[in-house]
Amino acid sequence: MIKILFICHGNICRSPMAEFIMKKIVADHQQSQNFEIASAATSSEELGNPVYPPAKCILLQHGINCDGKTARRMTMQDYHYYDLLILMDHNNMRNAKRIIGNDTDNKLHLLMDYTNEGGTVSDPWYTRDFQTAYRDILKGCTGLFHFLTQMS
Repeated sequence: MIKILFICHGNICRSPMAEFIMKKIVADHQQSQNFEIASAATSSEELGNPVYPPAKCILLQHGINCDGKTARRMTMQDYHYYDLLILMDHNNMRNAKRIIGNDTDNKLHLLMDYTNEGGTVSDPWYTRDFQTAYRDILKGCTGLFHFLTQMS
């Protein structure tokens, strides 16, 4: 089983979008039994809050339900438990390293590194562009899924 933790700043926009998009991708490919997928934040600002309404709305527009998801902060235990910790941008990477220290097991990766474009997923909390965030996250999750299934 491949265990993936998606990480962003507050765990109310990008990382839960990635969590539920990836869950849909693996389900669509009848691979759910081979994956454990979750998401978390690098900050504690949004702890316990649900997915931000515009992020939830864009997921629903694509037939993806995220009811029940609430924000949580990543921990050092997450680093040991998950195989991959997938981050949305360089600030998330820096903040995750503050929590875990050195990435000795090479588990931290940017989501967009699994696309041909590279780069980062802009935070729609600030840009208000949830459509672009959804599109980028979908590309990244699709690339990540293909990378992981080609490895096995």
